[in-house]
Amino acid sequence: QVQLVESGGGLVQAGGSLSLSCAASGRSFSAYAMGWFRQGPGKERELVGHISRSGVGIYYNSMEGRVTISRDNDKNTVYLQMNSLKPEDTAVYYCAASGRPYSGSQFPVDYWGQGAQVTVSF
Repeated sequence: QVQLVESGGGLVQAGGSLSLSCAASGRSFSAYAMGWFRQGPGKERELVGHISRSGVGIYYNSMEGRVTISRDNDKNTVYLQMNSLKPEDTAVYYCAASGRPYSGSQFPVDYWGQGAQVTVSF
Protein backbone atom coordinates (compact mmCIF):
# COMPACT_ATOMS: atom_id res chain seq x y z
CA GLN A 1 0.00 0.00 0.00
CA VAL A 2 1.04 3.55 -0.76
CA GLN A 3 -0.60 6.55 0.86
CA LEU A 4 -0.45 9.85 -0.99
CA VAL A 5 -1.18 13.23 0.56
CA GLU A 6 -1.25 16.40 -1.54
CA SER A 7 -0.60 19.86 -0.15
CA GLY A 8 -0.11 23.37 -1.44
CA GLY A 9 -3.44 24.03 -3.12
CA GLY A 10 -5.25 27.32 -2.78
CA LEU A 11 -6.35 30.49 -4.50
CA VAL A 12 -4.11 32.28 -6.98
CA GLN A 13 -4.64 35.10 -9.43
CA ALA A 14 -4.48 34.51 -13.16
CA GLY A 15 -0.91 34.68 -14.36
CA GLY A 16 0.42 33.51 -11.03
CA SER A 17 2.24 30.37 -9.98
CA LEU A 18 1.53 27.61 -7.53
CA SER A 19 3.38 24.53 -6.43
CA LEU A 20 1.76 21.34 -5.19
CA SER A 21 3.48 18.63 -3.21
CA CYS A 22 2.54 15.01 -2.79
CA ALA A 23 4.07 13.10 0.08
CA ALA A 24 4.10 9.33 -0.15
CA SER A 25 4.29 6.80 2.61
CA GLY A 26 4.20 3.04 2.66
CA ARG A 27 5.95 0.91 0.11
CA SER A 28 9.08 2.07 -1.74
CA PHE A 29 8.34 5.41 -3.39
CA SER A 30 11.20 5.09 -5.87
CA ALA A 31 9.60 1.96 -7.33
CA TYR A 32 6.65 3.97 -8.67
CA ALA A 33 6.16 6.29 -11.56
CA MET A 34 4.15 9.28 -10.38
CA GLY A 35 1.50 11.28 -12.13
CA TRP A 36 -0.62 14.35 -11.66
CA PHE A 37 -4.22 14.51 -12.82
CA ARG A 38 -6.81 17.22 -12.54
CA GLN A 39 -10.59 17.42 -12.62
CA GLY A 40 -12.27 20.72 -13.29
CA PRO A 41 -15.91 21.53 -12.46
CA GLY A 42 -18.18 19.41 -14.61
CA LYS A 43 -15.23 17.87 -16.44
CA GLU A 44 -13.64 14.46 -16.59
CA ARG A 45 -10.40 13.78 -14.82
CA GLU A 46 -7.44 14.33 -17.14
CA LEU A 47 -3.75 13.61 -17.04
CA VAL A 48 -1.51 16.62 -16.50
CA GLY A 49 1.72 14.67 -16.74
CA HIS A 50 3.86 11.98 -15.22
CA ILE A 51 7.41 11.41 -14.12
CA SER A 52 9.28 8.17 -14.42
CA ARG A 53 11.17 6.45 -11.64
CA SER A 54 14.35 7.94 -13.10
CA GLY A 55 12.91 11.45 -13.13
CA VAL A 56 11.84 11.98 -16.75
CA GLY A 57 8.73 14.11 -16.96
CA ILE A 58 6.21 14.17 -19.81
CA TYR A 59 3.29 16.57 -19.98
CA TYR A 60 -0.09 16.64 -21.66
CA ASN A 61 -3.07 18.79 -22.56
CA SER A 62 -3.25 22.55 -22.24
CA MET A 63 -0.86 22.72 -19.31
CA GLU A 64 2.09 21.53 -21.38
CA GLY A 65 4.76 24.23 -21.31
CA ARG A 66 3.42 25.71 -18.10
CA VAL A 67 4.06 22.88 -15.65
CA THR A 68 7.02 20.94 -14.34
CA ILE A 69 6.87 17.70 -12.41
CA SER A 70 9.81 16.74 -10.25
CA ARG A 71 10.47 14.19 -7.56
CA ASP A 72 12.74 13.78 -4.57
CA ASN A 73 13.09 10.10 -3.79
CA ASP A 74 14.93 10.86 -0.54
CA LYS A 75 11.90 12.80 0.68
CA ASN A 76 9.32 10.47 -0.89
CA THR A 77 7.74 13.50 -2.51
CA VAL A 78 6.64 14.51 -5.99
CA TYR A 79 6.01 18.11 -6.97
CA LEU A 80 3.90 19.94 -9.52
CA GLN A 81 5.05 23.45 -10.36
CA MET A 82 2.42 25.42 -12.27
CA ASN A 83 3.10 28.75 -13.93
CA SER A 84 1.09 31.28 -15.93
CA LEU A 85 -2.08 29.93 -14.42
CA LYS A 86 -5.42 30.60 -16.10
CA PRO A 87 -8.95 30.53 -14.68
CA GLU A 88 -9.59 27.39 -16.73
CA ASP A 89 -6.88 25.65 -14.71
CA THR A 90 -9.24 25.72 -11.74
CA ALA A 91 -9.60 22.09 -10.68
CA VAL A 92 -8.92 19.51 -8.04
CA TYR A 93 -5.42 18.20 -8.65
CA TYR A 94 -4.68 14.60 -7.82
CA CYS A 95 -1.40 12.86 -7.25
CA ALA A 96 -1.17 9.25 -8.46
CA ALA A 97 1.26 6.36 -8.30
CA SER A 98 1.73 3.60 -10.84
CA GLY A 99 3.72 0.43 -10.37
CA ARG A 100 2.75 -0.94 -13.78
CA PRO A 101 4.10 -0.41 -17.29
CA TYR A 102 2.72 2.68 -18.97
CA SER A 103 2.93 4.30 -22.36
CA GLY A 104 2.26 7.89 -23.28
CA SER A 105 -0.99 9.16 -21.82
CA GLN A 106 -2.04 5.65 -20.80
CA PHE A 107 -1.00 5.81 -17.17
CA PRO A 108 -2.57 3.07 -15.06
CA VAL A 109 -3.04 4.26 -11.51
CA ASP A 110 -2.56 2.00 -8.52
CA TYR A 111 -2.94 4.66 -5.82
CA TRP A 112 -4.61 8.07 -5.67
CA GLY A 113 -4.19 10.99 -3.35
CA GLN A 114 -7.20 12.76 -1.92
CA GLY A 115 -6.83 15.80 -4.15
CA ALA A 116 -5.93 19.45 -3.68
CA GLN A 117 -8.17 22.31 -4.80
CA VAL A 118 -6.58 24.94 -7.01
CA THR A 119 -8.66 27.99 -7.82
CA VAL A 120 -7.46 30.59 -10.29
CA SER A 121 -9.24 33.91 -10.15
CA PHE A 122 -9.56 36.47 -12.94
